[in-house]
Amino acid sequence: MADLLSIGLSGLSASKTQLSITGHNITNVNTPGYSRQDASQATRSPQFSGAGYIGSGTSLVDVRRSYSEFLTSQLRSSTSLNSDVEAYKSQIDQLDSLLAGTTTGITPSLQKFFSALQTAAEDPANIPARQLVLAEAEGLARRFNTVYDRLSEQNSFTNKQMSAVTDQVNRLAGSIGSLNEAIAIAAANGKQPNDLLDARDEAVRQLSGYIGVTVVPQDDSSFNVFIGSGQPLVVGSTVAKLEVVPGQGDPNRHEVQFISGGSRQGITSQITGGELGGLIRYREEVLDSTMNSLGRLSLAVSDQVNTQLRQGLDLKGDVGEALFGDYNNEALAGLRAIAFGSNPSLNTVTPADASLKITETSVLTTSDYLLEYDGSIPSGYKARRLSDNQPMSVQLDAGVLTFADAKGRDQGFSVQVSGTPLVGDKFSLQPTRRGAADITAVLDQADQLAFAAPVRAEAGPQNSGTGKITQPDLVSVLDSSNPKLAVDAKQAMEALQSYLGNGKLLEFGADGNFLLPAGVTSVPDIEDGGFKAGQTNSVKLAFETGGYKYELSVQLSGTPKAGDDFTLDFNQSGVSDNRNALKLVDLQSKQTVNVSLDADENVISGVSFTDGYGELVERVGTLTAQARMDSEATGSILKQATDNRDSLSAVNLDEEAANLIKFEQYYNASAQIIQVARSLFDTLISSFR
Repeated sequence: MADLLSIGLSGLSASKTQLSITGHNITNVNTPGYSRQDASQATRSPQFSGAGYIGSGTSLVDVRRSYSEFLTSQLRSSTSLNSDVEAYKSQIDQLDSLLAGTTTGITPSLQKFFSALQTAAEDPANIPARQLVLAEAEGLARRFNTVYDRLSEQNSFTNKQMSAVTDQVNRLAGSIGSLNEAIAIAAANGKQPNDLLDARDEAVRQLSGYIGVTVVPQDDSSFNVFIGSGQPLVVGSTVAKLEVVPGQGDPNRHEVQFISGGSRQGITSQITGGELGGLIRYREEVLDSTMNSLGRLSLAVSDQVNTQLRQGLDLKGDVGEALFGDYNNEALAGLRAIAFGSNPSLNTVTPADASLKITETSVLTTSDYLLEYDGSIPSGYKARRLSDNQPMSVQLDAGVLTFADAKGRDQGFSVQVSGTPLVGDKFSLQPTRRGAADITAVLDQADQLAFAAPVRAEAGPQNSGTGKITQPDLVSVLDSSNPKLAVDAKQAMEALQSYLGNGKLLEFGADGNFLLPAGVTSVPDIEDGGFKAGQTNSVKLAFETGGYKYELSVQLSGTPKAGDDFTLDFNQSGVSDNRNALKLVDLQSKQTVNVSLDADENVISGVSFTDGYGELVERVGTLTAQARMDSEATGSILKQATDNRDSLSAVNLDEEAANLIKFEQYYNASAQIIQVARSLFDTLISSFR
């Protein structure tokens, strides 16, 4: 009877524990990361009797959780990947809407500006039409400014979000460290603390949503958690932390530092996965290059329009004023080159500083550059283009650094370093980053728009032949000592008048050949070898004076007679002349962005303003479409990983309800065994009374 009572009590205890476990499962059905638990039972050691071994009841061996390390690891990696893609997608969706919008993009403002130029070119003396050009120029500049402001806001949001995410990473890392310690203590008795393990797995899963992690289980049941390229975030109960700080090379571009003990390490470029990885990936792949591309376009617009205006005359006969502000003023040049906050020379009396000036907008890239002083010969500097990590050739001339790639292609800017640099000094070079923020429309007088060409040609009043001359085209106005520096039209005409003396460009002799005017020493270049009467002849006059090189192009047709001459003059009264205005209109389709030149400075390839912006919109649109597909794919993968984990570990209420009934019946049956043992014991006692 005592054996029977013991057997009943063991069943009663086992059933009660099973009911407790079932109830625990049911009450935690909505607990994130909870794994269903069940108890494993075994028979107690049997006792030998004369008839053989007789069982002595049951005992609980272990309380296990339904768990798979593989499925849990798969869920972690899927969570990390999906969070990365979602963070990236949420940002690029906004950017795509901004750039491609009919009211928010650059294209509509560009089209309005050139449409206003076209209208003004049709009637160059019309002041209201000229005023519209100024208004649309201001609108275009403001549109560039506004788009840059939105991009800058995205950058600021990225910085703030990186800080918020790292706070969550540090919080979860601390929780994992505490759970590691508690689990190690609890597991010392040889049994696993299931609820603590579930809490830690859920904390690691949440952590993987913020940053990509690698988990390495240890013998004491603790987890070591690594991030980046192997930085130990959690080792047992020891926890490192992350901190977001202003960038060394760009304070507006925050970086992530890994802090362990008293040491700090920058790991921004090594972080992958999770929301933090997605934000960093978006900034590096899309945001930075978009700001640079937009800046390059605004610099090209300013440069090309201003340069063309300097080659024309306004309504007063003066050389044209700039429509857009000077992008090479000292203040703006200083913002493009940023000294690193860790430079050795910062602690000296004359710390090194730098300024960057744009020399040729048409060959600018959309990359940033890293300049480092290493004291080497000949320039003392080395540089890398960060977009493709290619080393640049650095030339030093009169204190000015110029840069070229491996193929000798100019990068379109120069750098001047002030102060006394020390070995190890670094500078972040951002030629185009702020271009869209700094563009301004500065011309406010409509009559100062230079729509007229600076020079006009006329046939001599005594000409007796049928020879005709077209109005000349000022093909190039260049400084021969610096081929990238444009010179204004007035200098060109003053030099030309001085060169020609009496103003005669061409004079025909009795034999139908050119006679050179007094003082002219270079023979005009006529295509196809010589002048052909009755045909159209292209004539080029190239000359150099005062250190400047010029080239004029005209066309002669008809049949001049001996003594006929053609003259050039300064077009000071060309009020109705629209030749320079038409050249301004032509800039809309001219290849002026990302231009490649051959050895003779001829354009091999390039894009127009509109096409340049179109390429940017197309690139962002393609990346946005890819991000949306990635979001669908990673979302599906995450759902599948979650379903796989839940199919094994999640609580099934129907199954638990059945278990509740089953273990209740077991409990009642065990109680009945005890009742029978009690009845037998009472019968036995009563037989001795």
